[in-house]
Parts: sequence; structure tokens; C-alpha cells
Amino acid sequence: MSSRQATVAAASRTDAPIRNPLPTSRDAIRNTKAVYAGSFDPVTNGHMYMIREGAQLFDELVVAIGVNPDKRNTFSLEERLDFLSQCTHGIPNVSLDHFTSMFLVDYASKIGARYILRGIRHPNDYEYERGMCHINADLNPRIATVFLIPPRNISEVSSSFVKGLVGPAGWEQVVKRYLPPAIYRRFLRHYRDGKVKRESGGLKDMPERV
Repeated sequence: MSSRQATVAAASRTDAPIRNPLPTSRDAIRNTKAVYAGSFDPVTNGHMYMIREGAQLFDELVVAIGVNPDKRNTFSLEERLDFLSQCTHGIPNVSLDHFTSMFLVDYASKIGARYILRGIRHPNDYEYERGMCHINADLNPRIATVFLIPPRNISEVSSSFVKGLVGPAGWEQVVKRYLPPAIYRRFLRHYRDGKVKRESGGLKDMPERV
């Protein structure tokens, strides 16, 4: 199996018989539907790796923004959907959606997806995702989780990681390597405008780092 192929985790109860063994190659999981969910606040090159690979793995990939009403996001839901629309333009089997206050496995079931696509960047991710995989299996053993490990050059990239780079001299060029071009321009505008407004007396409650 090549490094680009998926590591597939069986999402079935340990006390239930495995009636339908999970596929282990791209050809085997064609004609299926999967969901890849996140906050995408903003979209990063790491997200785009997952989306492009997922689009090759599955016949249909739903990229969904999970909305947590209690969480403060840097970009609005509308902005993030627009980010995803720009970044996934030209990938015909990718569609966009959002959901609020639902377990991901319940959302997957609602839209008829048999698979949940997740990325594992480091050991902490693995421990967390392993736990969630088991919980999802308890909630719905018919839905499996497929894990992808990103390449080394983007293995540490996340939305919070990129936003954490804002501030020091030269940050604009540093974050450029981690964001799609269209998102990079919007990202700069957001933080530069915010800085100007803070210095002029507006948006005083807007933090330098989000």
C-alpha cells in the first residue's frame, strides 16, 4: 500500500460480528459517500490535502462545517463557507454543508454517509481520534472512520496553528506557506484591518491573536 493510501479504521462494536469487512484500497471504497468535518477557521493547506485525497477516495465527499454556538470563531459561518467554495471549485464530487449541535456520526447518518474522514497529524491526534472512533462506533456501528496521515511538510498545520503565528515581524510571509492563495489574501485583510481599527480606537476587544 502506498503512502497516499488511507489507513482505514473499523468502526464496529467489539461485541458485534463484522458482517461487512471494511475496504483497504481506493478502488474498494468507490461508489460511497463520506463526510469531512471541521471548523475551517480558516481553511488551510492541511485541510485542502484532506479534501483532495478524500475526493479521490470516495465517490462523494461532503465537506461540512460543524457549528458550536458556544465557540467564538475568527471568521463567520458565511465567510468560511465562501472560503471552502473558492478552494473546492473544480472538484466535482465535493459538496459543502454545515450542521449545528450534532454528533458528527449522527450528521453522517442523516446525510447518508457511510464514512467519516479524519486526519491524524501527531500522537495526540491519534489518541483523541481513536477514542472518538470507538464512541462513534457505539452510537452507530454502520459508519466507519477513515484516517489519513498528511505529508510531513503540512503535518503540523491547523487553523489555530496558523492564527497563532500572527503578530511578530514578518508573520505575513510565514503564514503564506500554510494557506491557499485566495484564503491568504482574505486572512491578511482580516488581521491588517483589525490592527488598523484597534490603533484608531475601534475594535478594542479584538485580540491580536485569535
